[in-house]
Amino acid sequence: MSMKQQVSDAALTKRLNALEAKAREAQKTIDELRSRDALKTQFLSNISHDLRTPLAAIITHAEILRDGMLGELNQKQRDSVTGIVNGGQQLLDMIDEILTYVRSSGDQVPLVCTEFSIAEVVDQVRLLNQSLAAKKHITLERTNGDDLPLVYADRGKIKHIFANLIGNAIKFTGDGGRAWVSFSRRGADENELLVEVGDNGRGIARDHYELVFREFAQVDASPSRPHHGTGLGLAIARRLVELHHGRIWVESELGKGSRFFFTLPLDVPRE
Repeated sequence: MSMKQQVSDAALTKRLNALEAKAREAQKTIDELRSRDALKTQFLSNISHDLRTPLAAIITHAEILRDGMLGELNQKQRDSVTGIVNGGQQLLDMIDEILTYVRSSGDQVPLVCTEFSIAEVVDQVRLLNQSLAAKKHITLERTNGDDLPLVYADRGKIKHIFANLIGNAIKFTGDGGRAWVSFSRRGADENELLVEVGDNGRGIARDHYELVFREFAQVDASPSRPHHGTGLGLAIARRLVELHHGRIWVESELGKGSRFFFTLPLDVPRE
């Protein structure tokens, strides 16, 4: 073997050893990140469970006071206790959202599919949000869907998706605005359902389209922002849509409202 060949082989061996060292270091970093992510997920799960129990007790006792079961309250007292109930319920909803995120990110959310009317689910969510919409004088409507076939999906998870999208539509729409849900069928055999949840509210800038679906991310993350939350709602909605083999996206323009779309296959085999 020539001296030149020996030098070349030695250089190659050195480069391979360096690459192997970098690969080992990268794998070590990946393992550490996975371990930290697992610890974060476990921490979120534990702290959410620990917070939920005493908070539920606070809400229950406040409701007992509000409903006069321990004696009648005057109007100012009732309003104050009602504020405790409402604030506690808002916190409880945020905790439940964190728990849902933990389960979905850990692939702990099996689908329990049944046949049901998706229009009826929308009407249920609309009814639950009607008082909030009424406070802001927002028109909340379902524009069509009475003639849709039954869908085969997880009713509870589809309801969760609508609760998030409709809740956001109300939250980010000003007084006197409008929010709606509509349906259409797509595909050569009309085997895909397209759902639209829209509003004429504040809108989202194009460069924030992907940001709104990220975990814990919010377009306005300042402490003084008018709307507070976990930043998990849309991340959970995307995960639940994807579990149904659909996809979700947003089309929006600042000052002109937002339209969130998601798809559901209609030709899912019945078990």
